[in-house]
Amino acid sequence: MTSISTAPADRARNLSEWWLPVLSGLFIGTSYIPFPPWASLFGFVPLWLFWQRQTALKPVVYGGVLTSTVYTLIGFNWVTYTLHEFAQVNWLVAGIGMLIFAMFGHVFAPLAGIAWFGLRRFAAGRAGLSYGLMALTTALAELYVPMLFKWNFGYSWYGAGLPVYQWAEFVGFAGLSMLTILANLWLLFVWQRRRQWTGKLALLGFLLVFASANGGGLWLKQRLPEPDAALDALLVQANIDNGQKRAMEGGKGYRAEILTEYFRATDLGLEKSPNVHFAMWSETAFPSLLGGEFNQSPYAALLSEYLRNRQLPLLTGAYGRDRNGDITNSLFAVDQTGKVLEPHYSKTILLALGEYLPGAETFPWLKKLLPMVGQFGRGPGPTVLLEMNGFKMGPQVCYESLFPEFSKGLADLGAQFIVNVTNDSWYGTWQEPYQHLYMTLARGIEFRRPVLRVTNTGISTVSLANGDVLPFSPFHTRWAEAYHVPFLAEPPATFYQTHFYLMPGLLWAGLLGLLAAGVLLNKRKCRET
Repeated sequence: MTSISTAPADRARNLSEWWLPVLSGLFIGTSYIPFPPWASLFGFVPLWLFWQRQTALKPVVYGGVLTSTVYTLIGFNWVTYTLHEFAQVNWLVAGIGMLIFAMFGHVFAPLAGIAWFGLRRFAAGRAGLSYGLMALTTALAELYVPMLFKWNFGYSWYGAGLPVYQWAEFVGFAGLSMLTILANLWLLFVWQRRRQWTGKLALLGFLLVFASANGGGLWLKQRLPEPDAALDALLVQANIDNGQKRAMEGGKGYRAEILTEYFRATDLGLEKSPNVHFAMWSETAFPSLLGGEFNQSPYAALLSEYLRNRQLPLLTGAYGRDRNGDITNSLFAVDQTGKVLEPHYSKTILLALGEYLPGAETFPWLKKLLPMVGQFGRGPGPTVLLEMNGFKMGPQVCYESLFPEFSKGLADLGAQFIVNVTNDSWYGTWQEPYQHLYMTLARGIEFRRPVLRVTNTGISTVSLANGDVLPFSPFHTRWAEAYHVPFLAEPPATFYQTHFYLMPGLLWAGLLGLLAAGVLLNKRKCRET
């Protein structure tokens, strides 16, 4: 009789537990840019509580998938718009694609659950040790598991303007992300002991540490050395719509119209600020090939004449061609006489399904199956600086700003500042442009160099070495604005730059330490029995 009467209650309790991973998904999804990071420090707590109650692997995996699906649908729903605009599919197909992306785009959560489940036997039946393993496997999985759009929890602090982000100079934004995830463990302890004095003391200690971290961030900003050089750059946003760009890239015209728009937008800026050191155009702004023999083309001649008449140096995205004959997505420096300066830089980290088709080199038939996917040649990596009029500029094209190791390479070469050209016109005006913006500007804090970012349709702006972000450009508007950018002529290496792998190393050491503690506890338990 007892088993019959309690079975429905057990089933109801088991079903109700599935709200925990959903709750984690809601917390995480609404704490990522452009939302404030209100739940970043406890977003994983419901999922970890759910995992701890499971005795089989399958619900652990499903719980992780449920969390990642929910937060991806909330925080990255711009993928729907991208599929509609870039892949030219209807909204129903785009929505289905978004759902598939939500389920598989961020698999670090279920993979962390799998890793924890395999290691939980080392916890010796102790919940605290088990939760510690959860936190460390989650942080390591978030760091190492590949993502199409490589984001982390550290960026949200920068997006919200909380001074704690200044610590990225020492641990990087990946390190801030690890610390954010580990902080969930502290608040998990607070939650479990919320009715006890130990929980209240733990909460007070947490608030003091968080306040101190932000106070320390303010101090880190104030103690930076004063810049000893400066530049004035004209950022130019011509607002070329996707239809024109697609037609131009497909050889259907619009080259003259696009180039004319950039000339008009640049002249608009020069009317207000005639004395700038150089102008910057966005990714693939110049609507033709540049470099080598292509510098003699009619459109290159028009560009050269325009710059020579205004005595205006220019940085511009354009198409190039590499030694293998492949088209490249490149960034060129052109001096005030209209001469293209070499070497130029070609994009190295290409966007999967946008600029290359994974597996196409092994299976060429994939190109016929998906002809709309570009196949660009790869550049040389962060091995070259653009030098013009005494400036040493670290070049990035769009997506490359998401990878701190790439910017580290530019800093190691002695870049005085980073120049990033981007085209975010595929993503609308909400979520992605702000996410991509702060991911890009974050590199400036890690290596204490200004970042100049210009886009086709917004957001264009500049961040200084101290993290200050200058005014944003408007969306989808022809626009040009001059920015005064102070910098160090010979910037020193930051702690993060010279100890790049410190935080991952500490995380691995912590995991090994917990496993060793679990082994010792298991041995002691065996001796006692």
